[in-house]
Amino acid sequence: QVQLEESGGGLVQPGGSLRLSCAASGTFFKINDMGWYRQAPGSQRELVALINSDGSTNYEEPVKGRFTISRDSAKNTVYLQMNSLKPEDTAVYFCNALAQIITPAGHILAAYWGQGTQVTVSS
Repeated sequence: QVQLEESGGGLVQPGGSLRLSCAASGTFFKINDMGWYRQAPGSQRELVALINSDGSTNYEEPVKGRFTISRDSAKNTVYLQMNSLKPEDTAVYFCNALAQIITPAGHILAAYWGQGTQVTVSS
């Protein structure tokens, strides 16, 4: 019911910047929280940053001061501006959205994931 399409990953040198985008489409009543997660090889998927429907944000410690999450609610799109990138930021980055879906039983909340986009920080 909800599709998330990510873009913006790639290869960048240490200290460089990238901007990830994730657009939600499909059939839903409203997108509540949106966020970015990442998964490095051999590691579990971890939270990077979250943004609520009211615009409040939350960042995990490793990215504070370097990454900025934002959203365009009219376009159902979330962004992740990544600055001062480090090799340890290398991972597949996944977009996540919590959506309100209308069903015969009423409104329900459901979580959706994008397919992931590779970010590689290397010289």
